[in-house]
Parts: sequence; structure tokens; C-alpha cells
Amino acid sequence: MTGKRKRLSAEEKAVVLRRHLVDKIPVSEVCEQYGIQPTVFYRWQKQLFEGAATLFERQSPKQDRRSEAKVQALEAKLRKKDEVLGELLEEHVALKKSLGEI
Repeated sequence: MTGKRKRLSAEEKAVVLRRHLVDKIPVSEVCEQYGIQPTVFYRWQKQLFEGAATLFERQSPKQDRRSEAKVQALEAKLRKKDEVLGELLEEHVALKKSLGEI
């Protein structure tokens, strides 16, 4: 029996897991209802519990400011690099034109 692979969004996966964990519907029923294998269900459940700790982690405002400042500094550095590369490319093209290679 070959079936078409079903792709569920993150919200749909959460609904599937909630049906078992909160509504106490057996895994077999949930899997049958949504057309998924129990191994897939248990993989999603494992991912949920492994990622749950990050929901409760809080960054202090100081860390947020540091992260934001670092992002801004890196963006400025990237803009500067792009400007320098643009200037070098212009000089390279001008040199090739002067030598008659273009």
C-alpha cells in the first residue's frame, strides 16, 4: 500500500499532540484520525519536550541590548565590506578597460 505523504504545519502538529496530552485521546485514535504513524507522533512529542525548556528561558534586558548591539555592529560591518568590495570592483573594471581587456 502506497500513500501520499502528509505534511502538517506546526500548528496542526500542536493540535495533534494536544488531543492526546490534554484531551486524553489514545495515541492510536489520534494517529488514525490524522492519518499519521505512531512513530511520527512520538517523534513530534519528543521534539516538543526537548524544545519546551527554551520557552521558559528568559533573557535579561541587558542580554537583549547586547544581542541587539551585536547585530547592529555586524550589520554595519557587512555594509562597510560591501562598500569596499564595490569600490574594488569598480577599480578592477576601470583597470581592465584601460588595458583594453574589456
